[in-house]
Amino acid sequence: MRLISIDVLKEGMVLGRTIWNEAGHPLLKKGVVINERIILRLQQLHTHYLYIDDEISKGIEVEDTVPPIVRNKAISTIKNSFQSLNGLNAISASYVLDQQSKEIVSIVDELLLAVMGNNEILTVLADAYLFDEYLYQHSFQVTLYSIAIARELGHSAEDLRLIGIGALLHDIGKIMVPKEIVTKPGHLTHEEFETMKMHTRYGFDVLRNLHSISLLVAHCAFQHHERIDGSGYPRGLVDFEIHPFAKIIGVADVFDAVTTNRVYREKMLPSQGLAIVEAGSGTIYDPKIVNALKKSVVHYPNGAILKLSDGRRGIVSKQDPIDPNWPWIRIFEEHDELLSATYEINLADDPTVVIAKVETDYLVAANIE
Repeated sequence: MRLISIDVLKEGMVLGRTIWNEAGHPLLKKGVVINERIILRLQQLHTHYLYIDDEISKGIEVEDTVPPIVRNKAISTIKNSFQSLNGLNAISASYVLDQQSKEIVSIVDELLLAVMGNNEILTVLADAYLFDEYLYQHSFQVTLYSIAIARELGHSAEDLRLIGIGALLHDIGKIMVPKEIVTKPGHLTHEEFETMKMHTRYGFDVLRNLHSISLLVAHCAFQHHERIDGSGYPRGLVDFEIHPFAKIIGVADVFDAVTTNRVYREKMLPSQGLAIVEAGSGTIYDPKIVNALKKSVVHYPNGAILKLSDGRRGIVSKQDPIDPNWPWIRIFEEHDELLSATYEINLADDPTVVIAKVETDYLVAANIE
């Protein structure tokens, strides 16, 4: 299968990967033939990319680190927990959340098992799952990224669990921000943004009163928007004043925000999201954490078409377990000429060849054996 932009999706193409709805049911099953009605529906759902099956990508597989059944269960639990706090003040919300702490910790333990039990680089395919509200999917994915970063940094098992809980609950304060601001399909005004920024304090107020979860989790919610140069919020803390767990969650939060669908902005591919985070390395983000993220997540997903600096085109066929920046590529074209037969290369074998472009809008004009 290979990754393409919704903009070049055509009738007659074959869906390569099942798309799931919020209830955990298949919205479109792998193998369905695309028609005009399906294209219109995917556009309405703000899908930006999807996988198709064709001859050029035969045999290339894409697997999420977390199985769909675990993912859907986790996001459903997050949604139910968050929604149960609607309309409550901080003290009441703390009481309700305390009653749900076992379920929250159970989710984190399941995700820890999924990430720690998989030696592959973390793959999170958000476009295969369509949820009405961004907050729940975001909380789930930030948890995965935070755990993966912390594992790469060598944190203990107990730290990993606390970081996972902190990541899952880092945005809990948004439940107390007016919904029209949280779900606004566009950029916020200055006044709206000032209100939105309060979610860090609201989250701290809820989480610091929990009896069943460490106070460190509250500080993760309070500090995940702080930046090492003091430019963050709510208190403008600098490097040594920010808890290491909050620094990790802050980087994971930004990476997921730019690589996930939003109504008002097209999502970025992982390589683009990593470039955004890397641009702030050493100034607003801790360089050790940025480097750990780069080692932990897929840069170029399996199935992505890449244009190389030497004029060749190919599809990412598998990941290099040592360096995710240098995947294996199935070459199918040289200097704009389709090959009669494909062959595979590992970019790590020839550092003079680099990736020039990711081409999700590329259409194959002929069949290749």
